[in-house]
Amino acid sequence: MALTRRQVLAGASAAIVAAQFRDVVAAEPTPPNYPVGVCDWMILKRQRLGAFPLAKEIGADGVEVDMGGLGDRDTFDSQLGKPEVREQFLAAARDNNLTICSLAMSGFYAQSFAERPTYKRMVGDCLDTAQELGVKVVFLPLGVRGDLVQHPEMRPAIVERLRKLAPRAEAAGVTIGLETALDAGGEVALLDEIDSPAVKIYFNFANPLQAGRDLHAELRTLGAGRICQIHATDQDGVLLEQNERLDLPAVRQTLSDIGWSGWLVLERSRDANDAHNVRKNFGANAAYVKRVFGG
Repeated sequence: MALTRRQVLAGASAAIVAAQFRDVVAAEPTPPNYPVGVCDWMILKRQRLGAFPLAKEIGADGVEVDMGGLGDRDTFDSQLGKPEVREQFLAAARDNNLTICSLAMSGFYAQSFAERPTYKRMVGDCLDTAQELGVKVVFLPLGVRGDLVQHPEMRPAIVERLRKLAPRAEAAGVTIGLETALDAGGEVALLDEIDSPAVKIYFNFANPLQAGRDLHAELRTLGAGRICQIHATDQDGVLLEQNERLDLPAVRQTLSDIGWSGWLVLERSRDANDAHNVRKNFGANAAYVKRVFGG
């Protein structure tokens, strides 16, 4: 059976790692590690240094830093292209004992990745920034215009653009994490069509829940190798601990069963009666996720 390019590259990477550690005696297995991050734009600190002390106060282990707005610009409204600004962000992370766990291109929630003419520069700027910061995951939501359930006609353009961007991500050692409206089977097919180990799914618990799909079946269908990071969230309404349709202890078991561990990044799940109380909402959610996942 012919191997896809994705499988060949992934296999080559695995062979290199195996060679590096061939003579090392295996240690006892360690439990899965689930550090907790928080989106800077959701704690009202979009690409601001103040996100780091606030994230520490909330009890997070890291921050997902946004690249800034798009509007009608050719690229993101980001200051992170400047070396001195990047160093300030790295210093703020170090000073607060935090990690920049990922960069986000949240501008694509409303803007069309499939249609913007300067998409290469936009995503390229994010990949370059990630490489300079030592960040390994960038978040790319396909958003409203890239909803492949409502707009399947956008699929050829999305696939073509991601195929063009994938080699750049591979060279940078950065994974592009997609959020789509597809079910897990559809996402598997999409990744197979793109055919790059540098493009994976940035899973969001809210998506299958809001669509009435089985969250656990979705995770099993995707499998550990196709998920780069997770937004551990549901739509706003109640805090995670009070959310009756999101059973986090059961989710933890499912993630353990499929062998996935990694960053769980808080995005929403705010108390609808006190939605702007950042410390209350994100502090409570961070504490609960850490209790469930042993962080």
